[in-house]
Amino acid sequence: MSLKAERTKRSSTAEPSERERIVRAVLDEIRPSLRRDRGDCELVEIDGNKIMVRLTGACMLCKLAGTTLAAIQACLIERLGEFVRLIPLPGAAKVGH
Repeated sequence: MSLKAERTKRSSTAEPSERERIVRAVLDEIRPSLRRDRGDCELVEIDGNKIMVRLTGACMLCKLAGTTLAAIQACLIERLGEFVRLIPLPGAAKVGH
């Protein structure tokens, strides 16, 4: 089985990986600050060292969004102990999430 197929198989299980739990924990820690400013950040996908997120609410148009994303990325790198790239995806949040 290829590495990509193995990753896909692992990511399709109901039990989130330890990496995903760490990523979600970091986002949960920053979430109260984002919500105070009427915004939020949701995890969309983890693909290797790429972590895709979507900014919502006021965060979508905020001039400081880049700074916020850089701070989240730095925290993720520290917690995961490896380099990861936080990638903001455009668009509104999906209904039901």
